[in-house]
Amino acid sequence: MNTATNLARAIVVRLLSEGITDVVLSPGSRNAPLSIALFAAEQKSLITLHVHIDERSAGFFALGISKASNRPVAIVCTSGTAVANYHPAILEAWHSQVPLLVLTADRPARLRETGANQTTLQSGIFMDAVAYSADVEDMEFDFDSAFDSLSTGPVHLNVQFDEPLLPDDEADWLVGLTTQARGVISKHAAKDLHIDTQLGVIVVGHDRAGFSVEDLEEFAGKVGWPILVEDPLSFKTSIAHASLFLTASHVREVLKPECVIVIGRTTLSRSINALIKSAGREIVIDPRIEFVDTKRVADEIFFNLPTPVGELMPSDEWLARWKDYSAKTESLIRGMDAWGEPTICGAISESLENGSAFYLSSSRPIRDIEGFSTPRAGVETFANRGLAGIDGNISTSVGIASQRKSTTALMGDLSFLHDHNGLLSAQKVALRIIVLNNNGGGIFSTLPQNGVKGFEKIFGTPHGYDLAAISSALGIRTVTVSTVAALKDELVSPIVELSVVIVELPSREKNAEVLRSLYEAIAKF
Repeated sequence: MNTATNLARAIVVRLLSEGITDVVLSPGSRNAPLSIALFAAEQKSLITLHVHIDERSAGFFALGISKASNRPVAIVCTSGTAVANYHPAILEAWHSQVPLLVLTADRPARLRETGANQTTLQSGIFMDAVAYSADVEDMEFDFDSAFDSLSTGPVHLNVQFDEPLLPDDEADWLVGLTTQARGVISKHAAKDLHIDTQLGVIVVGHDRAGFSVEDLEEFAGKVGWPILVEDPLSFKTSIAHASLFLTASHVREVLKPECVIVIGRTTLSRSINALIKSAGREIVIDPRIEFVDTKRVADEIFFNLPTPVGELMPSDEWLARWKDYSAKTESLIRGMDAWGEPTICGAISESLENGSAFYLSSSRPIRDIEGFSTPRAGVETFANRGLAGIDGNISTSVGIASQRKSTTALMGDLSFLHDHNGLLSAQKVALRIIVLNNNGGGIFSTLPQNGVKGFEKIFGTPHGYDLAAISSALGIRTVTVSTVAALKDELVSPIVELSVVIVELPSREKNAEVLRSLYEAIAKF
C-alpha cells in the first residue's frame, strides 16, 4: 500500500480512537487520501462526514458542531488558499477555546518554494492561534501531544501526502474499530474565595467562560449578590435591563459595588464595564487566562469556580435597589414603539420554545437581546464571542442546528450577506434564521462615529439587496414581515426545516434616535 493511503488511514484510525465523530470535509485533490479514508469510515457508521465546498464556511460550521456537542470536531481541506480560508474560524476557536482539529493536506516539503502548483508555506500558518501545530510527514508522527492539546483550543496538523494519492488495495482496514469519547479533566483544584462584603455584584459574560448555567446558578446562590448577565435567556434570576439603566453615571454611582466577580469576558456593554472598573475589588474567574488572555489583570484570578466563604448573608436593601432600577427601565420599555429593533428582539426572546437552541450574531442583535429581554430559562444560547465577528454566523448556526432538534438564529442583514455561502449546505436542519434588515450597519448609528463626514459610505454601508431573493434562489422557504402580527405568526409556528424570516425595519437612524431617547429618560431616574 502506498504511503499516502497508509498515512491517511492511520490518521482516521486515530480520530476514531479519540472519539471524534464529526468531520467537516472540503473537496480537493491533495487531501484525496483522507477524503477516501473518511468516506470509508462513514460507510461503516463510525463518523458523520459533512461536505462543504467553502472552507471558511466549513470552519465555522465545525465550530458550531463543537459548541453544541462539546466534543472535538475535525476539519479537512486541500492545500493552498483552502488552508488560509480556515483562519477566521480558527481565530474564533482559539479565543473561545473550542477544540477544532485542523487537518490540512500539503505536498511533500521538498516541493515548497519551488513553484509547485498549490504549494505554499502551510506549516505554522495559524501562528499563535492554535494550541499545537506540526508537520506530519509519515506514520512515525507522535499524535499524543496534538490530541492532548485539544483541551485548550484548536490544533493544526499539516499532513504531507506524496503521490500516488489513491489506494491500490481493497482491504477492509476498519474491521473491529469503534469510537470512544474523550473526556477533559481540569488540572486545577477549586480554591476558596473569601467574601467580606454584602455590596457586591456578579457579572457573567455571554459564553460563561465555559461553565454550565447550573454550576453558575449554584455559585451565585451561595454568594447571594445581584447577578448581571450578558445572556438573560439562561438566568431567570438575573437583573433585567442592567446594561440600559447603568448608562446613567449617577445610577452607576448609586449602585457602585465594593466588590465585583466577573465570570468570563464582558464584551457587550460599556456601561457594565464602567461599573466593573468602579468597584473597589475585582475578581475574575476564567480558565482562558492561563492560555489565551494571559495579560488580563484583576485583584484576584481563578481558573475554576472557587468555593465562596465568609460574609455570605445577602443584603435585602442592596438587592432591592437593583430591582427598583430594573423595574423603572422595564416601564420605559413597555412604552416604546412596538415596531423597532429593541422591542422586536424582546418579543423574539419571549417566543423561543423551551428546550430549543438560540444563536445570536454579533453587533446590534446580541446587545438588544441583552438589554431588552426579560430574563427567563429554558433556552440554550450560543454566540461567537471569542472575537465577535460578523463573519461565519450562518455557518455556525447551521452547525449548532445539526446537533439540535430546533434552533433559532438571529442576525443583522450584513451578517447574513457576509456568510450567505453558509446556506449552501444547510437544507437538512431544523433552523429558523431571523434577519433584521435595516439596509446596513445599524450599530454604527449608535456609536460616536455617527454623523462624521462620509458616514453612509464608510460606516452605514447600505447594500440595497433583496435579501429574500438570495435565500429563495436556493430553494429555502423565505418570508418577509413588517408588522408585529406577521412576525408573531412566524414565531409561533414549529421549526421543522431551514427557513429564513426577513424582518424589514425602520431606518437605522430612527432606531438610534429611539435608543438615545431611552437613555435620556433613564438619565432622569
